Amino acid sequence: MAVLFSEAEPALKQRNYSALRTLSGVAPVTKRSGRKLVVCQRRAVNQLLQNALYHWAANACLHDAHCKQKYQALRKRGKSHGQALRTVGDRLLNVVCAMLRSNSLYQVPRSLQEAA
Repeated sequence: MAVLFSEAEPALKQRNYSALRTLSGVAPVTKRSGRKLVVCQRRAVNQLLQNALYHWAANACLHDAHCKQKYQALRKRGKSHGQALRTVGDRLLNVVCAMLRSNSLYQVPRSLQEAA
């Protein structure tokens, strides 16, 4: 989290989710020509932020039930380990921006509380 706050401070101040996605590398790049459409991983990213988000998502998949379910569902759909972790990291960035916008703390979703 410290890397997120230090490396993406301007985007966090503005609560700019799309800028956070771009900086951390979870926003895909679409390349189009007349006949082809290819969606690939962004390469021009902040390496520290990308690495921190990768590890944050990996730990969330180990310790958070909702992230673990999301990761497993993505893997069953045929996504690679990296793609699944980037998607989980994307969700975590969305949650952080929502928490900052509403000035609230993270709360586990009710459906997961009841399941536990």
